[in-house]
Amino acid sequence: MNSLTRRSFVSSAAASMTALGLLSGSTPAAESQLVWTSSEWNLTEFNRLMQNPARIKQVYDVVQIGNGKFLNNVKNSLNGLHFGFGVPKDQIKIAVAAHGPTNMLSYDDYVWKKYQIGEWLNVKDPATGQPAEKNIFYPATTPSSGPSASSDPNNEHSIYQATSMQNLQARGVQFLCCHTATEEQARILVRRNKLSQSPEEVVKDMLAHTVPGILVVASMVAAIALLQAEGHYTYITV
Repeated sequence: MNSLTRRSFVSSAAASMTALGLLSGSTPAAESQLVWTSSEWNLTEFNRLMQNPARIKQVYDVVQIGNGKFLNNVKNSLNGLHFGFGVPKDQIKIAVAAHGPTNMLSYDDYVWKKYQIGEWLNVKDPATGQPAEKNIFYPATTPSSGPSASSDPNNEHSIYQATSMQNLQARGVQFLCCHTATEEQARILVRRNKLSQSPEEVVKDMLAHTVPGILVVASMVAAIALLQAEGHYTYITV
């Protein structure tokens, strides 16, 4: 038998695990929350979305920002279903499942500026031609009500042709944010921006600055599966 006794093997293994942070309760890995359990997020609100009784339900699976072109597709779905096929507005429900780079559209100007999101994802602000320091996809571009609001779907300046997130929310679209993607992206931002904060501190900071109306889900790929299988949402990816 060689000189490695059972006791020395156990001691060596424990030392190795400690070095990797597996036995230490004070490491950032131990403090992180890569996976949410059902009691840690708004599962009730997600179930309400999943069980929505609308006649036509559609989930957009969106990963790439692509200058926000997918928002135009969502607008076209709403217009086509209502004006082209005669489906009542209250019988249409669209959910946008944003993950990958598109997950960053869930966050407000504070996050975009502080963590240099525009520079990271190569998103340019059309007003400056420089990397965006704000979420250019969220603010309404046309009023949804009031004397200046147009009800003509052929009017380019009406809400029916607006493609901002806020305008689409006013038409009932639900935007979803992915917690798993946020955890992964926070780790990238810590390394990229050489931040002193832990990834989990960045995650908490970001989640405190979602744009209004966002529903953060535990895992987007899982949420999409449930929306399709149990919610009977039709699936589209653009």
